[in-house]
Amino acid sequence: MATFLLDEMIEILCRLSVKDLLRFKCASKHWCSLIDDPYFIKLHLSHSLKTKTNHSLLLHQYEYHFFSVNYDSGETIQRLNHPLGELKKAIKILGSCNGLLALIDDNDRIFLWNPSTRKFQALPSTEIDFSSPSICFDRSTFYGFGYDPISDDYKLVRMVQLHGNNKGYLHSEAKVYSLRSNCWRRIKDFCFYLVFPREFGFLANNALHWMVFKPPKSGKQNLVGFDLRTEEFRFLELPEFCLDKPFVYDIKAMGGFICLTATYREPDTVVVDVWIMEEYGVKESWIKLISWNEPHFIPRLPSLAVPLAFSKNGDKVLFNISYKCRNFGKWYNLRDKFVWYDLWGKRVKKVEIRGIPTSFDVHFYVESLVPINGNAVMINNEMP
Repeated sequence: MATFLLDEMIEILCRLSVKDLLRFKCASKHWCSLIDDPYFIKLHLSHSLKTKTNHSLLLHQYEYHFFSVNYDSGETIQRLNHPLGELKKAIKILGSCNGLLALIDDNDRIFLWNPSTRKFQALPSTEIDFSSPSICFDRSTFYGFGYDPISDDYKLVRMVQLHGNNKGYLHSEAKVYSLRSNCWRRIKDFCFYLVFPREFGFLANNALHWMVFKPPKSGKQNLVGFDLRTEEFRFLELPEFCLDKPFVYDIKAMGGFICLTATYREPDTVVVDVWIMEEYGVKESWIKLISWNEPHFIPRLPSLAVPLAFSKNGDKVLFNISYKCRNFGKWYNLRDKFVWYDLWGKRVKKVEIRGIPTSFDVHFYVESLVPINGNAVMINNEMP
């Protein structure tokens, strides 16, 4: 009977929000021990992922402000106090996985942060193993953050490459940080060109992904994946979409699938094509999920429509639409907004969320109890 009641209690607790569970931990030592148990933490996370509950949109404004929007209702907005909030330091999100965020500041210090539990940890620094030449060369640094369920470990990948004047690379290295061991180690080098100064990979199918150039370098980008279990790189084929006009693309994960979006102009309108890879690593499994023609919501380029997530029942897709301007060679967001795209009715509906900033970067994350480790520090309560 006692076991049955405990199972029933765990089943009920799995349905609660992280905020409620943290409050219940103060009720008794028994409740605290139960909620802190690694088995329960995984069970709660698994329930949230399976039922698409406890999901939030994280809005990142001006490089140091963070806001959380409840994904289910789209109404609750909360300003978050992140690890460097009081210092007003510029900060970027390297990746999001199971409720943990990997952050980097303008001094290249890296942190892991759980916004739900308000705990964070600074990662140990790691040097670049090759020495930089005395003359100036361009450097590319790519990051990615994800979880390996086989080793039950969260890993951060860093790839660094120096480029010579002949557009070839001089040196490159790849390192992996393990949260379990709290240390960095070097892995075998990669055989492709990074080119862009800094990029952050996306997670799908327990692998991190970036757009790179195969050697010899050409004008065509390729998608490369890094398996977090085997720590091996592999190339993945993109869909065959040939456009004889300029277009803007975005590639990321949505609903567990790799998702590619191309935005381009047609006479008197703008078209948004969304492709998903239904079977990981199989080129023939790419399907065009959406071909959206809506000048009312996307008046002119430069603008970018990026799909973020499926609705709970899978019949709609949430888009973030960014209107951009270019200043001194760099793109900036002028205005951002959300819309729902109805997959069956092919209709679009605006999402009104009061109190959100005018422009922002957006990340999709699940609230969780996932711990960082014993060295984690708790931040003060969220800001009003």
